[in-house]
Amino acid sequence: MSTKLVRPRDRWIAGVCSGLGRRFGISANVVRLVFALSVLLPGPQFLIYIVLWILIPNEER
Repeated sequence: MSTKLVRPRDRWIAGVCSGLGRRFGISANVVRLVFALSVLLPGPQFLIYIVLWILIPNEER
């Protein structure tokens, strides 16, 4: 498990799901699938994604 939450350079769209997957030691595809399924439920999923996109820093080189 990584100790820092960062958005990696090798990412899809914004890298939020990939960063969360790395941080918690699970596959980024699992996080993406959970997000995609959560979109089917009512709630602020896209707003949370955008906020995380803004708050999570990019991975340093």
